[in-house]
Amino acid sequence: MQLNNVKKNKSNKTSIRIGRGGKRGKTSGKGTKGQNARTGNSTRPEIRDMIKKLPKLRGYRFNSFKVPATPVNLSVLNEVFANGEKVTPRVLVNKKIVNLKNGKVPVVKILATGEISKKINISGCVFSQTAKEKIEKAGGTIK
Repeated sequence: MQLNNVKKNKSNKTSIRIGRGGKRGKTSGKGTKGQNARTGNSTRPEIRDMIKKLPKLRGYRFNSFKVPATPVNLSVLNEVFANGEKVTPRVLVNKKIVNLKNGKVPVVKILATGEISKKINISGCVFSQTAKEKIEKAGGTIK
């Protein structure tokens, strides 16, 4: 072994301790002021920024679970149904006047638009007052 082959076990280099005076200066090697110069610098999480950018919901935050009634006019009933025929929401779905809602028979409201001249028996539906009067005047029944 020769002197030029001898190596140290440990180097003379030590880690620099920041902010202890000396030649590092004002920012002590941190480079910036503010949030980035502080100890334990953990930048703000991205998910928080995304949350903060979303608009706040204002007002009443409750969506009504009540399903609105499907309207059917008297003129349609007059065209499709014959004298003395029974009208229910299920029959209206079968004749494709009303569509199913989420696989269920919807609530049907009969409105007074148009005229009715046939005696029809209606059950299981909701009515407007004038529609009820027109059906009874034509000789139909309501249950």
